[in-house]
Amino acid sequence: MKLSKTHTLTQILEGCKANNRQMQEMLYQQTAAKMMAICMRYAKDKMEAEDVLQIGFIKIFKEIETYRGEGNFEGWMRKIMVNTALESYRKNLRFLNIVPIDDAFEQPVTGFNFSNLGMQDLLKLIQKLADGYRIVFNMYIIEGYSHKEIAAALGISESTSKSQLSRARAILQQEIFKMESFGYATQTR
Repeated sequence: MKLSKTHTLTQILEGCKANNRQMQEMLYQQTAAKMMAICMRYAKDKMEAEDVLQIGFIKIFKEIETYRGEGNFEGWMRKIMVNTALESYRKNLRFLNIVPIDDAFEQPVTGFNFSNLGMQDLLKLIQKLADGYRIVFNMYIIEGYSHKEIAAALGISESTSKSQLSRARAILQQEIFKMESFGYATQTR
């Protein structure tokens, strides 16, 4: 990952570890947009996402000493942002919209047609999902967590995670169909 034309990732990381504000600002400026995209997927709105982003960067700067250079640094940052979003979710004492497992399996299992859907449209649809659906959808589909990992992180059962994902997919599919039916998906690209 190339962060700057004048500094290497190693130089920026060493500067951040030494609490060099200029290097911290450089890291922030170069990565904030990508990290904000992650926060937006988990947050209900932009203001909440900005709060998660700021808290996430504070954690990154505090924990940067623990990054050993193994694996992708951006992946390391991403994991901190996801965990920060989940902590924010739990801290705000939101409750999951739990759907009985039997209801989840009644949903259609057809795939999505994203061909006419812009990224901003999809992000808006994901943000409209109820908190539990949105969190599980993001963790499973986008971040690649297993249902077992999601269950452990959220304190729910694996079957609840599966039902949340199934319901989120069904809701998104219905909303995408509505957008395509009314020709909205291609207007906001």
